[in-house]
Amino acid sequence: MLIIGLLLWGAAIGVTLVTGNVITLPTIVLIGSFLVPVTGVVWYLDHDPSPALSPRRITAAFIIAGTLGVLSASLLEYYLVGTGALANVEVGLIEELVKTLLVVAVAWGIHSFHTRDGMVLGAAVGFGFAALESSGYALASLFVVQGHRLFLSLDSVVVTELVRGILAPFGHGMWTAIVGGAIFAAARGNRVRYIWILAAYLLVSILHGAFDSINGIIGYVVVSAVGVVPLVRLWLRAVEIAPAADRNSFVG
Repeated sequence: MLIIGLLLWGAAIGVTLVTGNVITLPTIVLIGSFLVPVTGVVWYLDHDPSPALSPRRITAAFIIAGTLGVLSASLLEYYLVGTGALANVEVGLIEELVKTLLVVAVAWGIHSFHTRDGMVLGAAVGFGFAALESSGYALASLFVVQGHRLFLSLDSVVVTELVRGILAPFGHGMWTAIVGGAIFAAARGNRVRYIWILAAYLLVSILHGAFDSINGIIGYVVVSAVGVVPLVRLWLRAVEIAPAADRNSFVG
């Protein structure tokens, strides 16, 4: 799916360059923004999905929760985020809080909580959020002002989507997967361990704020690497506590 999508995206870029037809620009934006997130969700649905997470629930997490997340975060940021040095931190706190609440919402009705399921559900919410947000950034990058004139820059769109596509698995998808795993892990047993959820939320909010504050590839790599550590620990913990009968599904 990823390879076919890349070929279609490249074809759309080539046709636009040859014809100069602006009608094909949305095709470039949509394919480029959704390709990596959708590939991640489809990969899960094709690889022994959990009986607790139906395709309908995963689709709702991606489309409905992702859309509500972008809209809610936009409203809250409009009213609450300032212009000072802490603006990026505030954005991180708001967006991660919105996605955390949406993970809880889409998990409503699940009665057995496995860390792996929480990570998958969180990743679906995060990928939906990332796809829509990336399409917005791509559209914004299309318009370039030089002097007092406004130009449409296809190069800016392509570069923006390449960068955000490569980083997508290490941004919203990863951050919300960490929170989702923490929520499901905290819900196991007789009582909910809210401190785990709070710790995960603060961690991903800090990572998010740091990511938004950086304007360099090295910085992006460092922040992404830091985020991978708790992600891997959660995944390994999910495998360790899984019943022996379920372990084959984790490595299958």
